[in-house]
Amino acid sequence: MSEGGAPRTVLGVNERSAGIGQVASEDQLAQGRVQLRSDDTWIPDGLGEVSRRAAAEGIVLLKNEGGVLPLAESAPIAVFGRVQVDWFAVGYGSGGDVRPPYSWNLLDALRADPAVQVDEALAARYEEWSAAHAVEAEPEWGTWPRSHPEMPLTEAEIAEVAARSGLAVVVVGRAAGEAREQALEPGSFYLTDDERTLLARVGAAFDRTVVVVDTGNVIDLAWTRDEALDAVVLAWQGGMESGRAVVDVLTGAVPAGGRLTSTIATRYEDYPTHENFGAEEYNEYVEDVYVGYRWFETFAPQTVLYPFGFGLSYTSLDVRDVAVAADGDTVTVTAEVANTGDHDGTEVVQVYVRAPHGLLGRPARHLAGFAKTGRLRPGATERVEVTFDLTDVAAYDDAGVTGHRSAYVLEAGAYEVLVGADVRAAHPVGAVEVPELRVVRTLREVAAPRPEHAFERVVARPGEDGRAVQGVEKVPTATVARRDRVLAGLPEPLERTGDVEIVLADVAAGRATLDAFVAQLDDDELEALTRGDFTMDSPLGEAGNAGALGGTIAALRAKGVAPLTTTDGPAGIRLAVHTALLPCGTALASTWNPDLVRELNALLGAEMAAKGSDVLLAPGMNIQRDPLCGRNFEYFSEDPLVTGVMAAATVDGIQGAGLAACPKHFAANNQETNREHNDSRVSERALREIYLRGFEICVTRAEPRTIMTSYNKVNGVWAHYHHDLVTTVLRDEWGYTGTVMTDWWMRPATDPDFPALTNDAYRVRAQVDVHMPGAWNRDDRHGDGSLLTSLHAADGITLGELQRTARNVLRLVLSSPRLAS
Repeated sequence: MSEGGAPRTVLGVNERSAGIGQVASEDQLAQGRVQLRSDDTWIPDGLGEVSRRAAAEGIVLLKNEGGVLPLAESAPIAVFGRVQVDWFAVGYGSGGDVRPPYSWNLLDALRADPAVQVDEALAARYEEWSAAHAVEAEPEWGTWPRSHPEMPLTEAEIAEVAARSGLAVVVVGRAAGEAREQALEPGSFYLTDDERTLLARVGAAFDRTVVVVDTGNVIDLAWTRDEALDAVVLAWQGGMESGRAVVDVLTGAVPAGGRLTSTIATRYEDYPTHENFGAEEYNEYVEDVYVGYRWFETFAPQTVLYPFGFGLSYTSLDVRDVAVAADGDTVTVTAEVANTGDHDGTEVVQVYVRAPHGLLGRPARHLAGFAKTGRLRPGATERVEVTFDLTDVAAYDDAGVTGHRSAYVLEAGAYEVLVGADVRAAHPVGAVEVPELRVVRTLREVAAPRPEHAFERVVARPGEDGRAVQGVEKVPTATVARRDRVLAGLPEPLERTGDVEIVLADVAAGRATLDAFVAQLDDDELEALTRGDFTMDSPLGEAGNAGALGGTIAALRAKGVAPLTTTDGPAGIRLAVHTALLPCGTALASTWNPDLVRELNALLGAEMAAKGSDVLLAPGMNIQRDPLCGRNFEYFSEDPLVTGVMAAATVDGIQGAGLAACPKHFAANNQETNREHNDSRVSERALREIYLRGFEICVTRAEPRTIMTSYNKVNGVWAHYHHDLVTTVLRDEWGYTGTVMTDWWMRPATDPDFPALTNDAYRVRAQVDVHMPGAWNRDDRHGDGSLLTSLHAADGITLGELQRTARNVLRLVLSSPRLAS
């Protein structure tokens, strides 16, 4: 989101960073409860412990030949790879730039575990070499290192270590971040020659070789098929506790149980987006609804290395006695999970639907629900239940081929229910019959591609062998007259009363209505509610904040409108003080455990309250459309259901303390390249079924108090001006009444249907309430005057629209605990 601000700081155990503060003692760290010596470094009791557990549950075991894991107490383990020292705890940018009070790397975490012995001679050599070849973490914004150079070791040197130990752990690390994609080059998406050489030499020299991949983004993993590599652990970046979380899984203290939330293909060229990602001006979403596993399971199953939902366990788990029952549109799947092996384990029971092909064409599988068991001891069983609504797997007809354009429909036929431990392993267990086509929801066309930007999209056609074959068709384009739609929704103004001395506390106490409060506001007060305090690190909030909104001028504060502090997220609170660094979004989603995500974020909410953050700019919930997207580590999944469920859990946790979460980026923000100007050209069907669906789940289940728009255009319109997305979909269809804010800074533009509306006036008409941080470039400390100029122009912004925006913002202020203080 934002540039500048506090530098990224990663502190090792027992280290001290000048001007930052004292880290935790080893005793405190061992308990997972951190109560540091100054308020600057305090975090809530239990936050470290729950963060460690979440990071561990999100780790995915990809390979485990011969049961080499979990580690048994044995001779010393030889740990290779300099990332054991220079650990990537999170990705870069506003989603990771948190000042943690401590951060565990893998080497120190292994040393701290009494069940593990580390080859100290090798470890010391890595520490000395890494110190002598230090890497500058952030030379400047957007140029951070994606990987670190490896320490050279000869075959003879590795053989010497192998003579002391029969087991090696090799660590490979990658990072990506905001404003910079992964690159199709060694040291980013691909291994370097030095890394390949190290893996080959260690694999040849040692009896058993375990690889730990420390990353927040999917990288090339075709090399994991090498028979010399016995086990592969995908350790999603887990924040300040990630080193210890990895050790927990390696030793079996936490059973391997994470599951992939994105498909890992054999080659980058196998992803359906590979020719339509990363362009400067625009990307055509030609794959349409066939994103991730929807593509691979429908058209290219042979190209999958590790399928969506995949993850190994240390034990054998049997999903049995599966039953499917339908009561109207409510479908309930029950199953018993039994641990039939020798180690503790957890299982994620995943339920998919295979819809009839019909006229629209459907992906081969569609995730409908999931449930995770608790920790099962050997011989234990647990009954799980997954319930979903059949209408949630309806398809959107944006072309009218079913006779019902702009409607969700269930076409006639059998909706097959499949259950399994991943999308590929799921097998049929029953079906729900739909006797004739049903219209589930009739909506309005929104945000369709412009006729001049039409492109061909992929469609599934029925093949001779029963499998779908790939076809193409021209994407349906826009037919709606936007001006008429906008004018039909303009609100009536409240009659102005002048200042009648109502303060916002009167509204909170029920002594006055919100409308009465708004009716007394003058033009300057209304304008101030539509933008932030112009600058990041606003003096109205805690040091290091992302910006302040609400009571940004003295006149509003005199009426009891508190200024609210926004802080970057989602991996913690980005302020000038120490705050907890949490697992990245992909790690949290890979737990498939929304209850744990909710618990973690409730503790984060307590830290927000203590440290002065009113609005956390999180969760990040864009779809992981392509593996090269630099911010994928902040996001949850390629699947909208997983995305929506995890986002709702995040919002519930944070807002339980009365604070505000701000899901982002609304919508179709799927690359960092030229992100402030790039146009996401996407069909209305794909927009609704894939890119908006997660937001819809989050909004309707968790009611976030704020939402952030994205930088990019969506079919030619910048998201911060997008009336179709923000007013028609978010507010009218989903019933959202909260505050919508921009991502930081905006692009100037004039409304094509209302020439008197430019910039802030254009935005307010779309009901994008708050321009953050408020100024029009990073050097200004003032607005551009476009809003109030338009208010007094013919066909300009109306008083009723300004008052409507004021209500949206003031409801946010009214919900804040700060009002009571």
